[in-house]
Amino acid sequence: MTTVLIADDQPLQRFGFRMLLESQDDMTVVGEAANGAEATRMTAALHPDVVLMDVRMPGLDGIEATRRIIAAGGRTRVLILTTFDLDEYAYAGLRAGASGFLVKDAQPEELLSGVRAVATGDAVVAPSLTRRLLDAYVHHLPASTSPDGAPDPRLATLTDRENEILRVMGQGWTNTEIAERLHLAESTVKTHVGRILAKTGSRDRVQAVILAYDTKLVTPT
Repeated sequence: MTTVLIADDQPLQRFGFRMLLESQDDMTVVGEAANGAEATRMTAALHPDVVLMDVRMPGLDGIEATRRIIAAGGRTRVLILTTFDLDEYAYAGLRAGASGFLVKDAQPEELLSGVRAVATGDAVVAPSLTRRLLDAYVHHLPASTSPDGAPDPRLATLTDRENEILRVMGQGWTNTEIAERLHLAESTVKTHVGRILAKTGSRDRVQAVILAYDTKLVTPT
């Protein structure tokens, strides 16, 4: 059973999300928060698997709430909900540690599959959209701080193959595309991706893609 906390300042929106989620046999809503401060407190108390996090809320917004929830180090994952698919708030949410984001006018089945994906540690953002998002806001990324051009320490333990796969992940390739283009079994690709996440300390695929941009392994076209 996947437990979900809904954070949105609109009661009708929360009601709609609750009705949809609780129509599923494998999901239950453990609470509702009307702002980021409530979401942070309730996450600490209830330890939900997933928080559906609105961005624009009174007081503490969804971005800062996400940052605090992730910094607490629990198992809860955050799925950002945004009005526009390429606004800077969605980007900031991913940078804060969210596992992905969905647009609020997404189809119900997209929201349900997104919650399931986040709960199992996968990314919600489609690879092509991830690339568009990061390309659009790449100017926010910090300059590399590695001295004398030394490799970033977060990449130091990756094998050549893992570096190659992380690079093409950052270019928006799916596991299927990686397997086909690099002539690998898809199960092998999944194993490599899992090792990349573990070695770099990335929570999920989205965070690994952000790492690829941070370390200049991938640059915008």
